[in-house]
Amino acid sequence: MNKSDSERVRTVVEAMGYEWTGDEQEANLLGILACSVRQKSIDKVFSRIHKWNSWKNHRNLITFLSGCILPADREKLLKQFDLVFEISELPQFSYMLSQYGIVTPVSYRSGLPATVETDRQQKEKTGLNTLAFPIEETANKGINKLITRPEEKIKDFWQIKPTCHSSFEAFIPIQNGCDKFCSFCAVPYTRGREISRPSGEIMDELKELVSHGYKSITLLGQNVNSYGLDKNGHEITFPVLLRKIGEYGKTSGKDFWIYFTSPHPRDMTRDVIEVISQYDCLAKQIHLPLQSGDDEVLKKMNRRYTTGDYRKIIHLIRKLLPEATIFTDIIVGFAGETDEQFENSRRAMEEFRFNMAYIARYSPRPGAASSRWADDVPGEIKTKRLHILTGELTRHTIGYNTGLTGKKLRVLVTGKDRKEGYLSALTEGKIVLRFRSDEESLTGRFVEVIVESAAEYALEAKFNKELITEET
Repeated sequence: MNKSDSERVRTVVEAMGYEWTGDEQEANLLGILACSVRQKSIDKVFSRIHKWNSWKNHRNLITFLSGCILPADREKLLKQFDLVFEISELPQFSYMLSQYGIVTPVSYRSGLPATVETDRQQKEKTGLNTLAFPIEETANKGINKLITRPEEKIKDFWQIKPTCHSSFEAFIPIQNGCDKFCSFCAVPYTRGREISRPSGEIMDELKELVSHGYKSITLLGQNVNSYGLDKNGHEITFPVLLRKIGEYGKTSGKDFWIYFTSPHPRDMTRDVIEVISQYDCLAKQIHLPLQSGDDEVLKKMNRRYTTGDYRKIIHLIRKLLPEATIFTDIIVGFAGETDEQFENSRRAMEEFRFNMAYIARYSPRPGAASSRWADDVPGEIKTKRLHILTGELTRHTIGYNTGLTGKKLRVLVTGKDRKEGYLSALTEGKIVLRFRSDEESLTGRFVEVIVESAAEYALEAKFNKELITEET
């Protein structure tokens, strides 16, 4: 989500006359899209801004902060950055800079100050409504007020055309916010309540990306498979949206893979899985966060499903999408998690045989319900449990990957591999693969390879030009 947001940030910043640099020491404007979901991420923000602020003694530099930021984190960081704003307020960014007293490159070259008038002129050129909303002081608002405020601003944010970081991989936000209120989660306090993007806009953006040759497109949302439910029947549902995309893929003659993240098990219906099974462009890869394998912990997390409910979904995926890879998220060391409860998570990892698991040590987030509870699992125990689950994951992935040896796979080439003389690629199930080739022109194309060997999280394959599956 932050990567997707950054593509819209770049559009707005470049419209102001700035040019991207890969070296932050050359920059006049530096920003961070933060994520309050884990304390480690916020710690990294403090580390980076400390470095940037030390540079201000030697050169002119403006810093900004946006993204998914909890009110408590936002308040601590306000004095560290020159500008702090919600990502939905991005259309105002040039106005914020002008109010801060900054002369942008555009206004400097034109000899004009950065005024409201030049922002209006910029709107006429870029289509960005930089004055759509009045600037709000939100840092000191109470949490409840922050959650319940209108989320209409996100609609204008979605209107900004992204400057994609890749020529073959893209992201389409389809939904923002979450109504689930998991006790450990920061999202309702950083993104607000659920709001779905109009399906017409989603399809238009998708078709434009496909027409420009994008091959891997991910639908994004904090709770993506609840898409449309906030519209009370005035918008299509997620399975219907997937079907529309599938039909477009079937009739367009274009070759691409569609992914989505992140879904919630409570909203993962049979309809979703059936639709994926019916269309080639809907990638056979499911990311389904489990979070814990213990029912009591799940209840305390306010996940509102049991391991039995989750098991039924996994069985349905295995039945209808037998070739699909399954990814998940797991939290270890949640408040009060006992050895027995953790053992249930280990058993779940052993049973469900995930192809990838993003395992995180629990850290309390200010404002979330669990922050009121004792964080009573010692850090060294959390680390030990993380390593145990990683071991369970590895045992399955090496077995699964080894089973692919000798098979022909269709993969999307992503660029040069770290190993000299090799290219890197991804299977449809998002398993990393590399093959010997120095033809970088294959980047962003589908090719077929034959798997020769397997490691824990990657494959090595053989490729020859006769196995190229598409024209340039």
